[in-house]
Amino acid sequence: MENRTAKKAKKGVLSVVFSRTALILLLVVVQLLLMLGLATYLTDYVVYVYGAMNILGAVIVVYIINQRGNPAFNMTWVLLILISPVFGCLFYLYVKSQLGTRYIGKRLGRLKLDTWQYMEQKQEIIDDLRLSKPASANLAHYMKYQVGFPTYRNTKAVYFACGEEKFSVLIKQLEKAENFIFMEYFIVEEGYMWDTILDVLKRKVQEGVEVRFMYDGMCSISLLPYNYPKTIQKYGIKCKMFSPIRPVLSTTQNNRDHRKICVIDGKVGFTGGINLGDEYINRKVRFGYWKDTAVMLEGDAVQSLTMLFLQMWNVTEFKPDPYDRFVTPMSEELHRELGFMIPYGDSPYDNEDVGEEVYFHILNHAKKYVHIMTPYLILDNEMLDTLTRAAKSGIEVCIIMPHIPDKWYAFAVAKTYYRELIEAGVQIYEFTPGFVHAKIFVSDDDTATVGTINLDYRSLYLHFECGVFIYNNPVVRDIENDFQKTLEKCQRVSVTDLKKISPIMLICGRVLRLIAPLM
Repeated sequence: MENRTAKKAKKGVLSVVFSRTALILLLVVVQLLLMLGLATYLTDYVVYVYGAMNILGAVIVVYIINQRGNPAFNMTWVLLILISPVFGCLFYLYVKSQLGTRYIGKRLGRLKLDTWQYMEQKQEIIDDLRLSKPASANLAHYMKYQVGFPTYRNTKAVYFACGEEKFSVLIKQLEKAENFIFMEYFIVEEGYMWDTILDVLKRKVQEGVEVRFMYDGMCSISLLPYNYPKTIQKYGIKCKMFSPIRPVLSTTQNNRDHRKICVIDGKVGFTGGINLGDEYINRKVRFGYWKDTAVMLEGDAVQSLTMLFLQMWNVTEFKPDPYDRFVTPMSEELHRELGFMIPYGDSPYDNEDVGEEVYFHILNHAKKYVHIMTPYLILDNEMLDTLTRAAKSGIEVCIIMPHIPDKWYAFAVAKTYYRELIEAGVQIYEFTPGFVHAKIFVSDDDTATVGTINLDYRSLYLHFECGVFIYNNPVVRDIENDFQKTLEKCQRVSVTDLKKISPIMLICGRVLRLIAPLM
């Protein structure tokens, strides 16, 4: 028995060592070593190189400081150049000289113009919103006229407090599809959840339903075979990977498609934190109980989710399909009790931090409380100041974090913010049964957002993300009720508890915080 176990373990190790994942990582490491070697080689000629690199470094630092974008990223680059001028300069020039990011950014800009006519804003909706809450009307104006996402009415919403709830409803809705199914997810892993969904998709294709499925290329590292899209296409499903992982240092590979979108016939749309893997429905245990959330929309607002999907799908299409046949039929009646909805997307290429703007709006205009669930807490100065200022102003700011993290290094960095937040009055709780993957803000019983956006640099600045801003819809109460029920399974973190954190964890967190924007 022991020999069999040992052989199995050995086989598992060998499969990892000789896998595509190991090859990709090895080739990327080789490129980094070559760059370090070049830097070392140049420093050997210090008499000739030192002056030139100092001048180049100074020029780059001045350029970085004056560049648009988050100051935290700029300071990290400056720190890298100061610590290692030759390597820092070479690495910065290498990253900024790549054309891939510019192409994708321009391509998405053109696609947003193509879909603009399908994202029209009814002025009477903004007028009604302004009468109810002027601050939310200001956000709606920004969302539409700066980044292209209109405000809708006449949209029902159903909130799911766990992956199991969403999964059962998702299957039922997929079974009802008559015209098309669009699915876009960050993680897809073979298992019960995905196999069940795939069976439905195969059946729907046979019934004449158009099915498009897109997933992020990170899955090719360890979760799915690299040629998996071809496997899916054999069933009649249109399938593609977004930004396939290649063994080349590339900034485009740093911008992942972290969205989770499912649209059915333009009538029903899903988004939230739940990917397509068995841990998300707790059929596989990885970090204790997996706490996640999602929301289902029915009605006018589904239109924006449809267009978000098509924009990403058409990035690699030379001739996009006409959009008209995917347009959501708008309601002729006005259902005031359903409030207002703004589905939105976030892109790393448009110089607009949409997800963070939504979070800032909720924090800055709360009157009683802001309740937050997030798996990660890696904050820039603006978000840290906004959280602490709200708490110091008497707003009840509560954050639920995981007690069992999925990434030790992210948890170590998060701990470095605890003391400042707690001393400012922010209440931090950890979900003791396991891991929190939910991404929600809820405030004052009338405002909420549910989506894919974590409180970290990757989600706020580097990834493609999405979410739904909700105002005066009954689903806000469901979100707050779930927060309170989750809170019952949490333990509050105190300043005394922080003294129990191991010195190694503290040191690692402080060091990693220096490079957090590039993690």
